[in-house]
Amino acid sequence: MNDVEYDELTDQVLLAVEDAIEALDLDLDYESHGGLLSISFPDGSKVIINKQPPLHQLWVATKFNGHHFELKDGVWIDNRTGSEFWALISDAFSKQSGQNVVLADNY
Repeated sequence: MNDVEYDELTDQVLLAVEDAIEALDLDLDYESHGGLLSISFPDGSKVIINKQPPLHQLWVATKFNGHHFELKDGVWIDNRTGSEFWALISDAFSKQSGQNVVLADNY
C-alpha cells in the first residue's frame, strides 16, 4: 500500500465511523480534524481514532487502553490483540456508553 492508498482507506474508515455514530440512538458528540476523530460520551470519556501515516496504521484510544491497527488482507487488525477494528470499537462504545452498540462499515 502506498501513501495515497493509505490516506484514501483511512479517510473512508473515519467517515464510516462518523456515519455509524449518526445512525446510533445515543447522545454522542464527535469532532473530526486533520486525520483525528474524537468521540465524546455522556460520562465525559472519549474514544479517539487517528491516522498514523508514517506507519500506515490507525490508532484507537479508549477509556481502557490503546490499539494500533494495520491493514491485513483488507481488514484493519489490532497488531497486539488480533481484534478486528469494527468489533473492537463496537465493544469500546458499548462499555463506555453502558449500552449494547454494534458499529459496522455498511453506511
